[in-house]
Amino acid sequence: MRDLNKPATPGKGGPVWIGGATAARPEPRWYLWEGGFLVAAQAGGEVPPHSHHAIQIFLAIDGAAAIRETGGEWREGQGFIVRPDVEHSFNARGATGALLFVDPESSEGAWLRSVLVEDITLAPASRLQGCLDELRAFFERPLESMDVADLVRHCVRAFCAGAPPSRRLDHRVTAVLTKIREAEDLRMSLERAAALVHLSSDRFAHLFKEQLGLPFRRYMLWRKLTRAMLAIGRQSSIADAAHASDFADAAHLTRTFHQMFGIPPSVLMRGEFFEIVSPFAPPA
Repeated sequence: MRDLNKPATPGKGGPVWIGGATAARPEPRWYLWEGGFLVAAQAGGEVPPHSHHAIQIFLAIDGAAAIRETGGEWREGQGFIVRPDVEHSFNARGATGALLFVDPESSEGAWLRSVLVEDITLAPASRLQGCLDELRAFFERPLESMDVADLVRHCVRAFCAGAPPSRRLDHRVTAVLTKIREAEDLRMSLERAAALVHLSSDRFAHLFKEQLGLPFRRYMLWRKLTRAMLAIGRQSSIADAAHASDFADAAHLTRTFHQMFGIPPSVLMRGEFFEIVSPFAPPA
Protein backbone atom coordinates (compact mmCIF):
# COMPACT_ATOMS: atom_id res chain seq x y z
CA MET A 1 0.00 0.00 0.00
CA ARG A 2 1.43 3.35 -1.01
CA ASP A 3 1.21 6.21 1.50
CA LEU A 4 0.05 9.45 -0.15
CA ASN A 5 0.36 11.59 2.97
CA LYS A 6 1.00 15.33 3.36
CA PRO A 7 -2.24 16.70 1.92
CA ALA A 8 -2.50 20.07 0.29
CA THR A 9 -4.16 23.00 2.03
CA PRO A 10 -7.96 22.68 1.94
CA GLY A 11 -9.66 24.83 -0.62
CA LYS A 12 -12.74 26.91 -0.18
CA GLY A 13 -16.18 25.36 -0.06
CA GLY A 14 -18.44 23.87 2.59
CA PRO A 15 -16.62 21.15 4.57
CA VAL A 16 -18.08 17.67 4.64
CA TRP A 17 -15.28 15.72 6.33
CA ILE A 18 -14.49 17.55 9.56
CA GLY A 19 -10.85 18.60 9.85
CA GLY A 20 -8.75 19.55 12.85
CA ALA A 21 -7.19 16.38 14.18
CA THR A 22 -7.45 15.57 17.90
CA ALA A 23 -7.03 12.35 19.85
CA ALA A 24 -10.79 11.90 19.77
CA ARG A 25 -11.21 13.11 16.20
CA PRO A 26 -8.37 12.12 13.87
CA GLU A 27 -8.03 13.50 10.36
CA PRO A 28 -9.96 11.68 7.62
CA ARG A 29 -8.22 8.65 6.14
CA TRP A 30 -8.85 8.06 2.43
CA TYR A 31 -8.20 4.70 0.75
CA LEU A 32 -8.57 5.13 -2.99
CA TRP A 33 -8.53 2.84 -6.00
CA GLU A 34 -9.72 3.49 -9.51
CA GLY A 35 -13.46 2.92 -9.37
CA GLY A 36 -14.09 3.55 -5.68
CA PHE A 37 -12.84 4.54 -2.27
CA LEU A 38 -13.25 4.18 1.49
CA VAL A 39 -13.02 7.25 3.71
CA ALA A 40 -13.03 6.94 7.50
CA ALA A 41 -13.82 10.15 9.38
CA GLN A 42 -16.13 12.20 11.49
CA ALA A 43 -18.44 14.08 9.15
CA GLY A 44 -21.09 16.77 9.16
CA GLY A 45 -22.98 19.17 6.93
CA GLU A 46 -25.67 18.52 4.37
CA VAL A 47 -24.60 17.37 0.93
CA PRO A 48 -27.11 18.68 -1.65
CA PRO A 49 -28.79 16.47 -4.29
CA HIS A 50 -26.30 14.56 -6.43
CA SER A 51 -25.94 11.22 -8.19
CA HIS A 52 -23.01 8.99 -9.11
CA HIS A 53 -22.51 5.56 -10.63
CA ALA A 54 -21.09 3.89 -7.51
CA ILE A 55 -23.04 1.91 -4.95
CA GLN A 56 -22.76 4.04 -1.80
CA ILE A 57 -22.54 2.53 1.69
CA PHE A 58 -22.39 4.65 4.84
CA LEU A 59 -21.80 3.03 8.24
CA ALA A 60 -21.74 5.04 11.49
CA ILE A 61 -19.85 3.61 14.44
CA ASP A 62 -21.33 6.31 16.66
CA GLY A 63 -24.28 8.60 16.15
CA ALA A 64 -26.64 8.37 13.19
CA ALA A 65 -26.81 9.96 9.75
CA ALA A 66 -29.72 11.02 7.55
CA ILE A 67 -30.42 10.50 3.86
CA ARG A 68 -33.23 11.14 1.41
CA GLU A 69 -34.07 10.70 -2.23
CA THR A 70 -34.74 13.92 -4.10
CA GLY A 71 -38.28 14.96 -3.20
CA GLY A 72 -38.53 12.39 -0.41
CA GLU A 73 -38.42 12.49 3.37
CA TRP A 74 -35.28 12.31 5.46
CA ARG A 75 -34.55 8.85 6.89
CA GLU A 76 -32.19 8.34 9.82
CA GLY A 77 -30.07 5.35 10.74
CA GLN A 78 -26.62 3.90 11.39
CA GLY A 79 -26.22 2.47 7.92
CA PHE A 80 -27.43 3.14 4.37
CA ILE A 81 -26.92 1.56 0.96
CA VAL A 82 -27.71 3.61 -2.15
CA ARG A 83 -28.16 2.12 -5.61
CA PRO A 84 -26.06 3.47 -8.50
CA ASP A 85 -27.26 6.64 -10.26
CA VAL A 86 -29.91 7.49 -7.63
CA GLU A 87 -30.15 11.21 -6.88
CA HIS A 88 -30.04 11.80 -3.13
CA SER A 89 -29.02 14.19 -0.35
CA PHE A 90 -26.99 13.15 2.67
CA ASN A 91 -26.12 14.52 6.11
CA ALA A 92 -23.78 12.62 8.43
CA ARG A 93 -24.83 14.88 11.34
CA GLY A 94 -21.47 14.68 13.06
CA ALA A 95 -21.35 10.88 13.13
CA THR A 96 -18.04 9.05 13.01
CA GLY A 97 -18.07 6.35 10.39
CA ALA A 98 -17.05 5.14 6.97
CA LEU A 99 -18.24 6.07 3.51
CA LEU A 100 -17.63 3.38 0.89
CA PHE A 101 -18.08 3.63 -2.88
CA VAL A 102 -18.34 0.28 -4.69
CA ASP A 103 -17.95 -0.25 -8.43
CA PRO A 104 -21.36 -1.73 -9.42
CA GLU A 105 -19.81 -3.68 -12.31
CA SER A 106 -17.38 -5.54 -10.04
CA SER A 107 -18.34 -9.06 -9.00
CA GLU A 108 -19.11 -7.95 -5.43
CA GLY A 109 -20.93 -4.85 -6.68
CA ALA A 110 -23.16 -6.93 -8.96
CA TRP A 111 -23.89 -9.29 -6.07
CA LEU A 112 -24.82 -6.43 -3.73
CA ARG A 113 -26.91 -4.69 -6.37
CA SER A 114 -28.87 -7.90 -7.01
CA VAL A 115 -30.25 -7.93 -3.44
CA LEU A 116 -31.20 -4.24 -3.22
CA VAL A 117 -34.95 -3.83 -3.65
CA GLU A 118 -35.09 -0.09 -2.89
CA ASP A 119 -33.14 2.86 -4.24
CA ILE A 120 -32.05 3.60 -0.66
CA THR A 121 -31.90 0.74 1.84
CA LEU A 122 -31.45 1.11 5.59
CA ALA A 123 -28.79 -1.45 6.48
CA PRO A 124 -30.40 -4.32 8.44
CA ALA A 125 -29.34 -4.33 12.10
CA SER A 126 -28.74 -8.09 11.93
CA ARG A 127 -26.02 -7.57 9.32
CA LEU A 128 -24.76 -4.19 10.53
CA GLN A 129 -23.12 -5.11 13.83
CA GLY A 130 -20.30 -7.21 12.40
CA CYS A 131 -19.27 -4.36 10.09
CA LEU A 132 -19.42 -1.80 12.89
CA ASP A 133 -17.23 -3.93 15.17
CA GLU A 134 -14.55 -4.26 12.48
CA LEU A 135 -14.77 -0.56 11.57
CA ARG A 136 -14.40 0.44 15.22
CA ALA A 137 -11.25 -1.66 15.48
CA PHE A 138 -10.00 -0.08 12.23
CA PHE A 139 -10.56 3.43 13.65
CA GLU A 140 -9.04 2.74 17.04
CA ARG A 141 -6.28 0.22 16.27
CA PRO A 142 -5.53 0.41 12.52
CA LEU A 143 -2.24 -1.52 12.77
CA GLU A 144 -3.91 -4.40 14.62
CA SER A 145 -7.17 -4.52 12.68
CA MET A 146 -8.26 -6.21 9.47
CA ASP A 147 -6.38 -5.26 6.30
CA VAL A 148 -8.22 -2.44 4.54
CA ALA A 149 -8.99 -4.46 1.39
CA ASP A 150 -10.34 -7.32 3.54
CA LEU A 151 -12.36 -4.80 5.56
CA VAL A 152 -13.94 -3.34 2.42
CA ARG A 153 -14.91 -6.79 1.14
CA HIS A 154 -16.19 -7.80 4.58
CA CYS A 155 -18.50 -4.77 4.78
CA VAL A 156 -19.86 -5.27 1.26
CA ARG A 157 -20.39 -9.02 1.57
CA ALA A 158 -22.18 -8.55 4.91
CA PHE A 159 -25.14 -7.25 2.90
CA CYS A 160 -24.90 -9.78 0.04
CA ALA A 161 -27.53 -12.36 0.90
CA GLY A 162 -27.72 -15.75 -0.82
CA ALA A 163 -25.50 -16.91 -3.64
CA PRO A 164 -23.82 -14.57 -6.14
CA PRO A 165 -26.06 -13.80 -9.13
CA SER A 166 -25.76 -16.12 -12.11
CA ARG A 167 -26.47 -13.30 -14.57
CA ARG A 168 -23.36 -11.83 -16.17
CA LEU A 169 -22.75 -8.77 -18.28
CA ASP A 170 -22.81 -9.25 -22.02
CA HIS A 171 -19.31 -10.30 -23.11
CA ARG A 172 -19.12 -7.38 -25.53
CA VAL A 173 -19.77 -4.87 -22.76
CA THR A 174 -17.25 -6.63 -20.52
CA ALA A 175 -14.63 -6.43 -23.28
CA VAL A 176 -15.11 -2.66 -23.55
CA LEU A 177 -15.02 -2.18 -19.77
CA THR A 178 -11.73 -4.09 -19.64
CA LYS A 179 -10.25 -1.86 -22.35
CA ILE A 180 -11.34 1.24 -20.43
CA ARG A 181 -9.81 0.03 -17.15
CA GLU A 182 -6.53 -0.81 -18.86
CA ALA A 183 -6.27 2.36 -20.96
CA GLU A 184 -3.67 4.99 -20.12
CA ASP A 185 -6.09 7.69 -21.23
CA LEU A 186 -9.88 7.92 -21.15
CA ARG A 187 -10.58 9.33 -24.60
CA MET A 188 -12.48 6.32 -25.92
CA SER A 189 -15.45 7.44 -28.00
CA LEU A 190 -18.73 5.61 -28.40
CA GLU A 191 -17.83 4.92 -32.02
CA ARG A 192 -14.47 3.39 -31.10
CA ALA A 193 -16.03 1.26 -28.36
CA ALA A 194 -18.66 -0.03 -30.77
CA ALA A 195 -16.02 -0.87 -33.36
CA LEU A 196 -14.04 -2.89 -30.80
CA VAL A 197 -16.95 -5.33 -30.48
CA HIS A 198 -18.13 -5.13 -34.11
CA LEU A 199 -21.43 -3.34 -33.46
CA SER A 200 -22.95 -0.18 -34.86
CA SER A 201 -22.78 2.86 -32.62
CA ASP A 202 -26.55 2.85 -32.10
CA ARG A 203 -26.68 -0.84 -31.26
CA PHE A 204 -23.76 -0.64 -28.84
CA ALA A 205 -25.17 2.49 -27.15
CA HIS A 206 -28.47 0.67 -26.59
CA LEU A 207 -26.73 -2.47 -25.29
CA PHE A 208 -24.45 -0.53 -22.97
CA LYS A 209 -27.26 1.47 -21.37
CA GLU A 210 -29.41 -1.65 -21.06
CA GLN A 211 -26.61 -3.50 -19.25
CA LEU A 212 -25.17 -0.73 -17.04
CA GLY A 213 -28.14 1.58 -16.59
CA LEU A 214 -26.52 4.76 -17.89
CA PRO A 215 -25.31 6.05 -21.26
CA PHE A 216 -21.78 5.31 -22.43
CA ARG A 217 -20.66 8.97 -22.34
CA ARG A 218 -21.97 9.36 -18.79
CA TYR A 219 -20.08 6.23 -17.76
CA MET A 220 -16.86 7.59 -19.29
CA LEU A 221 -17.33 10.82 -17.32
CA TRP A 222 -17.64 8.74 -14.15
CA ARG A 223 -14.44 6.82 -14.92
CA LYS A 224 -12.61 10.10 -15.56
CA LEU A 225 -13.79 11.36 -12.20
CA THR A 226 -12.56 8.29 -10.30
CA ARG A 227 -9.19 8.63 -12.03
CA ALA A 228 -9.10 12.33 -11.13
CA MET A 229 -9.65 11.44 -7.48
CA LEU A 230 -6.53 9.29 -7.55
CA ALA A 231 -4.58 12.12 -9.14
CA ILE A 232 -5.70 14.57 -6.46
CA GLY A 233 -4.73 12.04 -3.79
CA ARG A 234 -1.25 11.91 -5.31
CA GLN A 235 -0.93 15.60 -4.39
CA SER A 236 -1.80 16.93 -7.82
CA SER A 237 -3.49 20.28 -8.17
CA ILE A 238 -7.05 20.31 -9.51
CA ALA A 239 -5.69 21.52 -12.85
CA ASP A 240 -3.09 18.72 -13.00
CA ALA A 241 -5.72 16.14 -12.00
CA ALA A 242 -8.03 17.40 -14.76
CA HIS A 243 -5.26 16.97 -17.32
CA ALA A 244 -4.31 13.50 -16.02
CA SER A 245 -7.89 12.28 -16.28
CA ASP A 246 -8.76 13.85 -19.66
CA PHE A 247 -11.11 16.56 -18.47
CA ALA A 248 -11.17 19.71 -20.58
CA ASP A 249 -9.89 21.84 -17.68
CA ALA A 250 -10.08 22.33 -13.93
CA ALA A 251 -13.49 24.02 -14.19
CA HIS A 252 -14.91 20.99 -16.04
CA LEU A 253 -13.56 18.63 -13.36
CA THR A 254 -14.92 20.83 -10.56
CA ARG A 255 -18.41 20.99 -12.13
CA THR A 256 -18.50 17.23 -12.68
CA PHE A 257 -17.24 16.49 -9.17
CA HIS A 258 -19.91 18.71 -7.64
CA GLN A 259 -22.63 17.21 -9.85
CA MET A 260 -21.74 13.63 -8.90
CA PHE A 261 -20.69 14.09 -5.26
CA GLY A 262 -22.45 17.29 -4.22
CA ILE A 263 -19.19 18.76 -2.88
CA PRO A 264 -16.11 20.46 -4.40
CA PRO A 265 -12.95 18.43 -5.17
CA SER A 266 -11.07 20.50 -2.57
CA VAL A 267 -12.63 18.21 0.08
CA LEU A 268 -10.06 15.62 -1.04
CA MET A 269 -7.25 17.95 -0.01
CA ARG A 270 -7.46 17.14 3.68
CA GLY A 271 -6.56 14.07 5.65
CA GLU A 272 -4.26 11.13 4.94
CA PHE A 273 -4.28 9.35 1.58
CA PHE A 274 -3.47 5.78 0.64
CA GLU A 275 -3.71 4.26 -2.82
CA ILE A 276 -4.60 0.56 -2.82
CA VAL A 277 -5.32 -2.10 -5.42
CA SER A 278 -9.06 -2.51 -6.00
CA PRO A 279 -10.50 -4.86 -3.35
CA PHE A 280 -13.03 -6.20 -5.87
CA ALA A 281 -12.89 -8.72 -8.67
CA PRO A 282 -13.51 -7.28 -12.17
CA PRO A 283 -16.82 -8.01 -13.92
CA ALA A 284 -17.24 -11.57 -15.13
